[in-house]
Amino acid sequence: MTKRIAILQSNYIPWKGYFDMIAAVDEFILYDDMQFTKNDWRNRNLIKTPQGVQWITVPVGQDIRRRICDVELTSVWQSKHWKTLHSNYRRAPFFDEVARWLEPLYMAETHTGLSQMNRKFMEAICQYVGIETRITNCWDYELLGDTARTARLVDLCQQAGATHYLSGPAAKNYIEAQLFDDARIVLQWFDYACFPEYPQLWGEFVHGVSILDLLFNCGKSAHRYMRHVKA
Repeated sequence: MTKRIAILQSNYIPWKGYFDMIAAVDEFILYDDMQFTKNDWRNRNLIKTPQGVQWITVPVGQDIRRRICDVELTSVWQSKHWKTLHSNYRRAPFFDEVARWLEPLYMAETHTGLSQMNRKFMEAICQYVGIETRITNCWDYELLGDTARTARLVDLCQQAGATHYLSGPAAKNYIEAQLFDDARIVLQWFDYACFPEYPQLWGEFVHGVSILDLLFNCGKSAHRYMRHVKA
């Protein structure tokens, strides 16, 4: 029996490619036991505005000597982010439909941890677009101690019963493919290319923005612009 697994760090309202990878596997493991990295996708993402692409960032303080799962959220930011999204997407065709479940995540809930918050947004988006992949945390399994990065990934795959491991192309710089071969796990590289363009507000089309841009503009037809999400 084939079981495909992907293992990635959580991101804040990530782009459509991230969710397409989730849809392409049977289990998606959030790898938030890793070091938090400043100015990265963990706590920020891009949206489109009339003035061009803009970052929206969740404040996490200055201390970067933390694992992602240890990052706490204390500042008031949620209403600001929602107002920014409302201001720039209220004219989008499906804004009201998406806002019915998205606005409460910003305005009616208090998020205290980065990992938990990222997962909550991710699961809500998956439910809306119809992604049924099982999502787990790396600490649901026994984590190896101080060892090579690839060895930890292989061990997680083995514990989860993976036959195939799906990885983003950036990992080619560090993954030791032989360790997957030795474990008889097929290593496959996910292709983020060839996503079709969709109707988008504010000028020239941009692929690398939060999936919220796709949802506000296309609603539940978002699957037409992703490769692994079923109708």
